[in-house]
Amino acid sequence: MNDLHGLATRALHLLDPEDAHTAAIAALKLGLGPRAPACDPILATELSGIALPNPVGLAPGFDKNAEVFAPMLRAGFGFVECGTVTPLAQAGNPRPRLFRLSEDRAVINRMGFNNAGVEAFAGRLARRGAGVVGANIGANKESSDRVGDYVIALSRVWGLCDYYTVNISSPNTPGLRALQTKAALEELLGRIVEAGGTLPDEGGRPIFLKVAPDLEDAEIEAIAEVVDRNDFNGVIVSNTTISRPELRSRHRGETGGLSGAPLKNLATEVLRRFREVAAPDLVLIGAGGIASGADAYARIRAGASAVQLYSALVYEGPGLVSRINHDLAQRLRADGFRSVKEAVGAR
Repeated sequence: MNDLHGLATRALHLLDPEDAHTAAIAALKLGLGPRAPACDPILATELSGIALPNPVGLAPGFDKNAEVFAPMLRAGFGFVECGTVTPLAQAGNPRPRLFRLSEDRAVINRMGFNNAGVEAFAGRLARRGAGVVGANIGANKESSDRVGDYVIALSRVWGLCDYYTVNISSPNTPGLRALQTKAALEELLGRIVEAGGTLPDEGGRPIFLKVAPDLEDAEIEAIAEVVDRNDFNGVIVSNTTISRPELRSRHRGETGGLSGAPLKNLATEVLRRFREVAAPDLVLIGAGGIASGADAYARIRAGASAVQLYSALVYEGPGLVSRINHDLAQRLRADGFRSVKEAVGAR
């Protein structure tokens, strides 16, 4: 069956990248995705109080409209983050806006938060079953009050997910990354915390902040300080990068966010820096360039309690997550760890 899914992944590369993604979503909705075996018990862990069968999550962007979180959980992901969702439906940027950089094992996207809006998103989440699912929320491109958009989206999905992520780091919505500055972040997080205080008590479901990898040390320190002061539970490090390391693909000059293998070292280093300056109880989730058990393990030892991936699926297919989990379990045992939690930050 894994050979069949690998063949399907190669066949999808004959299509335009965005058409291939649409076809993959359709196939998953038909039940054609893989079914992973039960997780090795050594991989069981927790993320800010949430029990996970394993620490490998699906990053947002794949399941923008909360359509296929169940099949992706069955494929072996320990948790799935849906979105990014905005209050109102929006078409996103003009096509083409998604590019495979096959020679670099990378992707460039300038999607622009294309999604069907929070009402449709919330309706699907209201019918979900077992498994850990998060919601990644954003602001509409034409909004006159982007901070207000985050409050609206959070209020609508409140109680429907296990955790929530505030995405202020996409490079494809003009001006969005400016919310990472200290003053803007203070206002944003303050209003979100205030809004959360008026919503029904959901047992303290965590809220995370997703940041860019293109941050200077002073910016990392300021973000860690503001996050801690506003009692956010954690930081996801990181989103796509606007930097361009040496790339071979003919698409290397496309504008947008770069993800995949070339992001790995930058994202790992920014994660390490957050771990050095953040409060000890601040949870970190590692993302960016993770494509193997070795990559996941390195990010955990750098300080991540869990990891997320997406771009590697473009090249490896949905069976990748089972291979990562198998390898991660072997690496933990080989180094004498009894659990994922013991390995977090153990350089």
